[in-house]
Amino acid sequence: MKLGLLFSGGKDSTYAGFLAQKYGHNIVCLISLESKNLESYMFHTPSVSQTVNQSNMMDIPIITQKTSGKKESELKDLKKAIKQAKEKYKIEGIVTGAVASVYQTTRIQKICNELKLECFNPLWQKNQFEILEELIKNKFEVVLTGVFAYPLNEKWIGRKIDSSFILDMKKLNEKYKINPAGEGGEFETLVINCPLFKRQLKIVGKRTWSDDNGKSWRTEVILK
Repeated sequence: MKLGLLFSGGKDSTYAGFLAQKYGHNIVCLISLESKNLESYMFHTPSVSQTVNQSNMMDIPIITQKTSGKKESELKDLKKAIKQAKEKYKIEGIVTGAVASVYQTTRIQKICNELKLECFNPLWQKNQFEILEELIKNKFEVVLTGVFAYPLNEKWIGRKIDSSFILDMKKLNEKYKINPAGEGGEFETLVINCPLFKRQLKIVGKRTWSDDNGKSWRTEVILK
């Protein structure tokens, strides 16, 4: 089936695309939303501008749609982008990286129903430690680009998801109830290499800033 991948550049959407292809589907385009609202209810924000570079690495065309990021109204922009993908690339369905967010999943499903498209969520309700283990097993190189929960701080920015990361997340999950895959908004990620890429992206610079008196940190990663 010809599918469009809702793509943020982070681990979940990229891994969902990888699984969709593994299951025999054809990812014919990426669909990315660039939100002006850093606190968007729907969309990943740190380093989302790098999705074009990632698209080039996968040799898959991308549709980029800007949005103000206002709650609910941002869904109109999402529907506009998906509709464009259907018209331009003749997609028959959408792939999402949704793991546990009912808010996101129900709204994307509603849009797909309205546009008469299938909606695939290959990570839905999957054990989140298993997702991290599978990323490593399948040679995904993933870095953190935003942290938004105590005790995560600026030292976590740029950290790779590896076996030591998983061990630390298990401790934080037990002590602070930190969601290991960041599903509670604790952190956001960027994929710099995976089996879908023709070559690894290199981080050649980054711009890091904080808000909430240093309680949350973001970085804009510059790739080549």
